[in-house]
Amino acid sequence: QVQLQESGPGLVKPSQTLSLTCTVSDRSITSLYYYWGWIRQAPGKGLEWIGSIHYTGSAYTSPSLKSRTTISRDTSRNQITLQLTSVIPEDTAVYFCVSSEYVSRDFGLWGQGTQVTVSS
Repeated sequence: QVQLQESGPGLVKPSQTLSLTCTVSDRSITSLYYYWGWIRQAPGKGLEWIGSIHYTGSAYTSPSLKSRTTISRDTSRNQITLQLTSVIPEDTAVYFCVSSEYVSRDFGLWGQGTQVTVSS
């Protein structure tokens, strides 16, 4: 059974960089056609797609977060990483690692999510 596990700090100070890692088990992140990405849900708000990386290594990010977001991968470790720079309190959310055959929808695989709070 494919599993996605997020890891990273639960608390980040404003203006710093948020870094999260998603470790994927039982499926290679280079498996044909799959995208691996990140979604977040802020308190009281809906789901927001952050970005995804294709099995080929091509990365795609939400236009609203593009200037602050980097999504990358480590194929030797079968991991996906998210870096969000210059964080603000509004970046406080539960961050989910996800997978789909589409870049920004129909995510069939989800991690359990990790809470990230931006606060001084």
